[in-house]
Amino acid sequence: MAEETGAQGEDTLPNGADNMPQVAIISQYVKDLSFENPNAPAVYQWQVQPQIDVQFNIGMNKAADEVYEVVLKIDVRAQGDQGVAFAVELSYAGLFGIRNVPEEQIQPFCYAEAPRLVFPFARRVLADAVRDGGFPPLLLEPIDFAGLYMQQAQQAAGLQQGEAAGQA
Repeated sequence: MAEETGAQGEDTLPNGADNMPQVAIISQYVKDLSFENPNAPAVYQWQVQPQIDVQFNIGMNKAADEVYEVVLKIDVRAQGDQGVAFAVELSYAGLFGIRNVPEEQIQPFCYAEAPRLVFPFARRVLADAVRDGGFPPLLLEPIDFAGLYMQQAQQAAGLQQGEAAGQA
């Protein structure tokens, strides 16, 4: 049997022996969603707009060989002079297949690129939950997850250098 050759004459790999880096979203889903409206129905009579506090957290778990779950956790609390208007906690996850990617590149992908990919969907779920709670939809601004990851990596590197200097 003749060996197959590629467009430029190099040998191609047999089917299933691909060694090119591959990343794909297998699934995305709401892992946990909580909406609290502790001061209803009085909250709908309040005249002052509440202050909105938004917190983000990103987690990563290895679900199987070459499969990683990335969870984007968003906590929102709307606080007014008269109390809490609403509180929302959303854990939105993406299941990513990652093959032939160097180990040192998996963490940056899972903490920077993966959250960027699932964020628009988490944003919609959050906006719908707030709207379904009787409030105007909360539309979060896009987030620079790559910039945040780089900032945290630089801070961690600075702390490690400081600790190493303190031990010397």
